[in-house]
Amino acid sequence: MLVLVIGLVIFFGVHSIRMFAPEWREKAMHREGSLRWKLRFGMITLIATGFIIIGYSQLRFAPTWLWFPPMWTRHLSALLMLVALFFAGSAFIENSTMKNKMGYPFLISVKVWTLAHLLSNGTLADVILFGSFLVWAVVGFAVYRRRDRKAGVVYKTSTLSSLRPNLVAMVFALVSWIMIVFHLHQALIGVPVFVS
Repeated sequence: MLVLVIGLVIFFGVHSIRMFAPEWREKAMHREGSLRWKLRFGMITLIATGFIIIGYSQLRFAPTWLWFPPMWTRHLSALLMLVALFFAGSAFIENSTMKNKMGYPFLISVKVWTLAHLLSNGTLADVILFGSFLVWAVVGFAVYRRRDRKAGVVYKTSTLSSLRPNLVAMVFALVSWIMIVFHLHQALIGVPVFVS
């Protein structure tokens, strides 16, 4: 468990700099150069991710069950993942409705992703992993929205926006969902989404 916790602490520590120390981050990027900062950031993220994967894998071999989720939670989680992927796609597409109205659709995507996995997994390792991501996403969304309010950022309240960005986000969500559900989840995680 220690390896997983160390990985999560490093990962969230690095990914919270922009959240809690934006001025320091900008000064460091200016001083060191954007490319050097990004390379260092990427290397630390890779190391932290490695710790998370190793620690989580170790705990999966001898799981501590907190509850046993019923089979229907897998189907609900699969549906929630489609929603999460739509928000993720919306985050990287200019003028998408979710980006215009919410400001930070990627953090919403993380919230839905973690909720989906917490519903369908009942081990201590799952609660630590997905629960920590959920807390980070909730805090991050609140911090960024509060910062935007202080800065006078106004989000579009109209639900009408260009259809094309939303269609692109939906296509991204559908294609990604099909690949993950029917191939990648089992190939990478070793667990099928749907058990026959």
